[in-house]
Amino acid sequence: MQLDKQTLLTAYRSMATIRAFEEKVHEVFAKGEIPGFAHLYAGEEASGVGICLHLNDADYITSTHRGHGHAIAKGCDVPAMMAELYGKRTGLCLGKGGSMHIADLDKGMMGANGIVGGGPPLACGAAFSARMLKTNGVVVSFLGDGAINEGSTMEAMNMAKVFNLPVIFAIEDNEYGQATASAWSVAGSMTKRAAGFDIPTTLVDGFDFFDVHQAAGAAIDKARSGDGPQLLHIKLYRYYGHFEGDATTYRGKGELDKVKDTKDCLVRFRNDLTSEHGIADSDLEQIDAEIASLIKQSVDDARQAEPPREEDLHTNVYVSY
Repeated sequence: MQLDKQTLLTAYRSMATIRAFEEKVHEVFAKGEIPGFAHLYAGEEASGVGICLHLNDADYITSTHRGHGHAIAKGCDVPAMMAELYGKRTGLCLGKGGSMHIADLDKGMMGANGIVGGGPPLACGAAFSARMLKTNGVVVSFLGDGAINEGSTMEAMNMAKVFNLPVIFAIEDNEYGQATASAWSVAGSMTKRAAGFDIPTTLVDGFDFFDVHQAAGAAIDKARSGDGPQLLHIKLYRYYGHFEGDATTYRGKGELDKVKDTKDCLVRFRNDLTSEHGIADSDLEQIDAEIASLIKQSVDDARQAEPPREEDLHTNVYVSY
């Protein structure tokens, strides 16, 4: 699938924004500026962006506790996201959701989710809604390797196949479910589990944006055209711990450095753009500068914004139909 220059630059901007956002959150969280927990997406950018480039605002995604990257890839407002993490009234959810419940339904981002395996059943509901309303929409359910062991995921796969729903299950296999290696904790093959429900599966190199984009495009086209659920098993790696403050003592010596030095998806994509697609370093440097300014301003604004008011406590609790 050939991508034009503007699409490639859009993809780079999205991936680089995720990396810069997460690195800044890592910095300010360590200073005690952000309440609650944070689970960072750095290192996995090619997955979220490669998939979400195929989606529009009528398509939905369900996320995980590691949802910042998915939100940015789906087009959520970056300053409002930062304000949400700071618990401020200018946040996407008025400061009441925080990192693990950040959402923007107008962009089709159904929300980060603190429950492992909590997204797949929601994706089935959204996909069933898309069919009933005839929106031609699809739903991508992002989940980690740990979620493949949850009964809710298996039940959702079964339901998606039984009802032939337009759902793509995107397993972002970063090799660890919290501190436990998936090579030990996941019996058998993740893709064969989906094959047990007769769901077509594809193994994807999550360090390669182009591999993700191509595989996702094929899966999304099939789901959108009525071929039912699809599964992508995306092999990648997270750079930070399971959560901010995780000492990552479960990783082998030099393991992280080796991945960063040899597989980093953002470095690889940038090199591909300049060496294979005729994009100048100066174009990418300009984008980097714009992102740096955006992230700095987002933090400055979030620090100065007001927290939710007492009268906000009972707002946005119930949905009005």
